[in-house]
Amino acid sequence: MKTFPAIAAFEFDDIAVGVWVTDAMLKRAPIAFFKSGTITAGRYLTLIGGTTASVGESAGEAIRHAGDHLVDHVFLSDVHPRLYTGVLGARRSRASGAVAVLETSTVSASVRAAEAALKGTAVELVEIRLGDSGLAGKGLIVLEGDLHDVDAAISLALERAGEGGVNVSWRVIPAPHDALFAQIAHASAFAACQIIDLEGETV
Repeated sequence: MKTFPAIAAFEFDDIAVGVWVTDAMLKRAPIAFFKSGTITAGRYLTLIGGTTASVGESAGEAIRHAGDHLVDHVFLSDVHPRLYTGVLGARRSRASGAVAVLETSTVSASVRAAEAALKGTAVELVEIRLGDSGLAGKGLIVLEGDLHDVDAAISLALERAGEGGVNVSWRVIPAPHDALFAQIAHASAFAACQIIDLEGETV
């Protein structure tokens, strides 16, 4: 998968405005890729990528046009490669170590948090979810690694995620149960999870 140096995400609380602003962004500069559409909580999410200059120009256009309808946004001029592939749906897991789950009230806050965690520590980004089904407009990241790295990653992530008064919830699990680890490595969304047949009590 080809990657680009910069990405930006924009969340709008008005779908019509989101479509209109996205059109203005696309016309402003030659961005390399974009993805946009409705997410949960009645929001509209646009993700763009390309050179730092082109993404920066389009980002400025979005901020000028969106007004009070811009819920949150993030612009990363030197995006971490694993975050880039993560926001496009790639998953990674080494299936060992500690796990951290961090939930934010906006998608952009999760992108900021994941970037800080990946650049500052040796953790893996198992998953990042961007306001999809069941999240009510929230963002979610799952990190994995040695406990000291995961603890450090959460500290960095919290510092970035909470910018602008965004609500953040998180937990670190130092030694997850094997079944939970297998489930998280596959998916965090209930509809996508596989049944794990545990040998529990039947009577």
